[in-house]
Amino acid sequence: MEFFKIRRDIPFMRHALIFNVVSFATFALAVFFLFSRGLHLSVEFTGGTLMEVNYTQAADVEKIRTTVAGLGLTDVQVQNFGTSRDVMIRLPVQKGVTTAQQSDRVLAALKAVDPAVTLRRTEFVGPQVGEELAQDGLKALAMVVVGIMVYLAFRFEWKYAVAAIIANLHDVVIILGFFAFFQWEFSLAVLAAVLAVLGYSVNESVVIFDRIRENFRRYRKMDTTEIIDNAITSTISRTIITHGSTQIMVLSMLLFGGPTLFYFALALTIGILFGIYSSVFVAAAIAMWLGIRREDLIKSPAKKDEDPNDPNAGATV
Repeated sequence: MEFFKIRRDIPFMRHALIFNVVSFATFALAVFFLFSRGLHLSVEFTGGTLMEVNYTQAADVEKIRTTVAGLGLTDVQVQNFGTSRDVMIRLPVQKGVTTAQQSDRVLAALKAVDPAVTLRRTEFVGPQVGEELAQDGLKALAMVVVGIMVYLAFRFEWKYAVAAIIANLHDVVIILGFFAFFQWEFSLAVLAAVLAVLGYSVNESVVIFDRIRENFRRYRKMDTTEIIDNAITSTISRTIITHGSTQIMVLSMLLFGGPTLFYFALALTIGILFGIYSSVFVAAAIAMWLGIRREDLIKSPAKKDEDPNDPNAGATV
């Protein structure tokens, strides 16, 4: 299916150097903000108080969130679990305030709005648990990166694996840079979005690399730059349809999903936009500069051994 048929190849690689300078500058800024400001980690990573409350009727999550925020507490997570009457509240650590004092204060504020609310349980999530979650998240990220590199190296060639993984890490670091610069809350949901972006971004790179391999077989007179430009141009219709429909779904979560899904959808939005950009101007350009050739993907047929009984064997003209 092609809604956008482009007749002439767009010379993407002619401007690859300019766009990669922009990419490097953006990447460097993201790294700078990560080290200078750091990530604003959520309760899952830093530790805090976990409360479970129950209502006699369906709970108004937005009203509960407003009530708790009125106590001066920031970075509070409020969400339903199990049924619409059960609500989970995550509270950040407060200096000089115990878990019991914090939960009693929140419960009193909730009872002032609805006296029928009851406290099911309250517990403290220590920072040691958060540290373990952070380590597990980094391990998962490393395993995804290694798996992608091995897959691409077997399917294509090591130059393509290096190009694709650099492009993918470029997307991940820029997402983290946005969260560090604006101090958006980084939670387990955002970590899941980052891992999803890794797989999503590499899919676009694989589509382009597949078309590059087909072009090497089909067009013998084109040089590498023309091959890459043709591959990207011929897959633009697919790129617009696939990423456009995905972005519409993610934007719907961003705009109408509420605070619980907001940062998850925001990370996906940034990742999808930069994933398209990096597949074209980062992955393809790096593969070009690494010196990909037709011989890397298409092995020339081996010459048949000469027949020793052939009187013309070894003869020269």
